[in-house]
Amino acid sequence: MMDQLIAAFPNQVREAMQIGKKIKLTKPARAIENIVVSGLGGSGIGANLVQDQTAAALKVPFIVSKDYELPAFVGKNTLLIISSYSGNTEETVSSLKIAIQRKAHIICVCSGGAIAKLAVKHGLDLVLIPGGMPPRACLGYSAIQQFYILRKLKFIGAEFETALEEAVSLMEKKQAAIQTTAEKIAEKIYNKLPIVYAASGSESVAVRFRQQINENGKQLAWHHVIPEMNHNELVGWREKNENLAVIILRNEHDHARTQLRMDLNKKVIRKYTPNIIEIASKGETKLARALYLIHLTDWISWFLSQKRKMDCVEVKVIDWLKGELANAK
Repeated sequence: MMDQLIAAFPNQVREAMQIGKKIKLTKPARAIENIVVSGLGGSGIGANLVQDQTAAALKVPFIVSKDYELPAFVGKNTLLIISSYSGNTEETVSSLKIAIQRKAHIICVCSGGAIAKLAVKHGLDLVLIPGGMPPRACLGYSAIQQFYILRKLKFIGAEFETALEEAVSLMEKKQAAIQTTAEKIAEKIYNKLPIVYAASGSESVAVRFRQQINENGKQLAWHHVIPEMNHNELVGWREKNENLAVIILRNEHDHARTQLRMDLNKKVIRKYTPNIIEIASKGETKLARALYLIHLTDWISWFLSQKRKMDCVEVKVIDWLKGELANAK
């Protein structure tokens, strides 16, 4: 099932664009001074992607909140985007209730659930997306609606649409090559602890890859970003360990000094593990490159699950946790 959902990602992007174009939003009653997205897991990573992609264009602060609470500054001049695929994420529901009390300008993106009910009850803008799938397989739906929300409220231009169309074309054209590459990389990192490095402006892609290794591959991994990693984690490379596999995500648009740092980092890391893999993005735009890497690394996580003989969809421990939390109320 998960392989079919990953394969359908280009179509999901296309469908999400059609949903986004039809969004009708209420004009904020006050000037928006900050933008906050509340979302976790598969619903929250889309916000991180949007944050990375719009950093150079937005004139107001944009942050992602992944907790029960909201920052103290959230209030009447805040645009709050509630992102919960199921509509029942308890941390996000909690944040929504707080935001309603503080009279923030709220837009909800979900497939139904408690959040949809609260949106209808309080007359909030509601963007409904297709339901019934694992949230991590629906990144396109949640992230792309956020781009359209920012566009329709005039925070960003329409350039992202061209980039999305490029991404769809690229992923469809390169689908066979993407899967071949992904399978080879999965073979290289099988039975090793993956460490993902990327430029700071692509942290969302690195986080997404780590999360997919966790959920799909059913194993631990970690990530860090450059240049920050050069000020701390690099010192931790002291002992030889061939069970570590470093994957470096690279883009042509990464800062020249960051690219130099990546090359120098390899010289240090190679002393301690021979397993260093570089993955170069493809595409003409930053967003297309990010989606290309996300699609490729999603496939890596699936092939890894097959190598490990794991059920890619199963998340029983998360279901158990939710049940225990529900019983504790």
